[in-house]
Amino acid sequence: MSRSRVLAAAAIVAAVVIVGAGAVWFLRDGADPRDTAERYLAAWSSGDVATMKTLTDRPPADFETRFTRMRDDLGVTRQRYTVASVGRPKDDRAGGSYSAELTLAGDRTWKYTGSLPLAEKDGKWLVRWSPQVVYPELKEGQRLRAGRTWPDRAAVLAADGSDLSTSPSGSAQQLAGPVGPASAEAAKKLGAPYQKGDPAGADGLQKQYERRLAGTPALAVQIVDADGNAVKTLQRFGGTEGKPLKTTIDPKVQAAAGNALAAAKEPASMVALRPSTGEILAVANKPGGYNRALMGRYPPGSTFKVVTAAALVAGGMSPSTKVGCPATTNVGGRSFHNYKHEDFGTIPLREAFAHSCNTTFARLAVDKLGEKRLAQVAAQFGFNAPVIAGLPAVRAAFPENKDDTAFASASFGQGEVLTSPLNMAGVAAAAADGTWRSPRLVDAALAAQAADAGGRKPEAPKKLEPAVRNALHSLMPAVVSEGTASGVAFPSGTAGKTGTAEFGQGDNPPTHAWFIGYRKDVAFAVIVEGGGTGAEAAAPIAAAFLKKV
Repeated sequence: MSRSRVLAAAAIVAAVVIVGAGAVWFLRDGADPRDTAERYLAAWSSGDVATMKTLTDRPPADFETRFTRMRDDLGVTRQRYTVASVGRPKDDRAGGSYSAELTLAGDRTWKYTGSLPLAEKDGKWLVRWSPQVVYPELKEGQRLRAGRTWPDRAAVLAADGSDLSTSPSGSAQQLAGPVGPASAEAAKKLGAPYQKGDPAGADGLQKQYERRLAGTPALAVQIVDADGNAVKTLQRFGGTEGKPLKTTIDPKVQAAAGNALAAAKEPASMVALRPSTGEILAVANKPGGYNRALMGRYPPGSTFKVVTAAALVAGGMSPSTKVGCPATTNVGGRSFHNYKHEDFGTIPLREAFAHSCNTTFARLAVDKLGEKRLAQVAAQFGFNAPVIAGLPAVRAAFPENKDDTAFASASFGQGEVLTSPLNMAGVAAAAADGTWRSPRLVDAALAAQAADAGGRKPEAPKKLEPAVRNALHSLMPAVVSEGTASGVAFPSGTAGKTGTAEFGQGDNPPTHAWFIGYRKDVAFAVIVEGGGTGAEAAAPIAAAFLKKV
């Protein structure tokens, strides 16, 4: 036998493997029907429609579109196609079948067995195209779709069980947020089972807790015609009801806050907390549209003196310690002055706090505290800590200062110190209860699950030293009884701190008006943007609020 015949014979033997009574041929790619079937189904499983098309005999012009739309219309999140059987080739044809396992929205699995006819063409096995390759009962012009029926959406509730979305308070409705048809971008971000046009939360708690409130839709896997009309239902899956979201908002306190803001002539916000728990009782904004109560960033002005006073007391001072309150003081070449250049001489710390002496706190911060210590105490009141409340909220910032001059300014809430009404209500709540608690609008576990939290847990409560708590309970009532807010008719038992925070440029820059405080187990913060002084613009709003709570 010649050498060429020996090689040819060897090649034939190597190409055939005897299995029982049959022979399975393993030649080049595509030269065996099983090889083509496995490659086709592997490509389908991975979504490689381009490879599927190369393995198909006479694919339609819209081949890729059909398979892509099938996955989208069914809402497939995972898919697995495997060879079930491949028949013995005969007359350049071979029968085949596959097993399909598709995971639909809500981890619901749909399984079926499909047909996979094969044909040999020019020495290469290909899948013979017909709509039945997609699904055995499918005809030309038809497609598969998962029809969805959403359950009734669960409600966002106030603490008393009423629906925030129908609250008489526009600010409460803003917290709940609107629901509307999802845009294509929003549906893509949400993922399965959402499609463009589905109802979805557009803002607020409705958006933050979308999946909890919406539940999952019932699914019906269907064959539909070109117009989208159902031809046959292949399988049904039940949906799940949404779960209500209960918030800490107290409708009575919310109404009191909203009514109090009605008198504000400039944009204003108010937040009320329960000091003993950190629960947010009310969030009010005037006008609506922007939730400045949670997202606004403002210099706190003299309301920050609560923090500086706490640091001074922790360092050994007391409300009765004598301190200087001159009209002006110089730190690092810059002159700091009191409101209207008032000069109170040497007075107890309690009076300096009550009269909001800028010169006292600027001087003591630099001489007695130092930046590191004040930053440590600010952290005990929630500064520089993320707020995990259940909705996005800015954190209060007490940044590093470049020199003593900048630090002196920061000691009474100017310079680079920035905060929000929510943060400052937390400061007032800490002064009232003796423990700072991270403010929350929903249950703490739910707050941690919120999208903006990224799974982070709220900051642990921070207990103030007993001497600090006792001192603040002496200093803050003095503001109302004999200090900057003494001209406002507050209910008895009110404690607080005014703030007049400069912003902008010039010798006489405009000012935001602040008042923070507490009475019994309610703490609050009020800001009036560009409102002037805290005593004139913010304190009367706080008094009106407390009279209605």
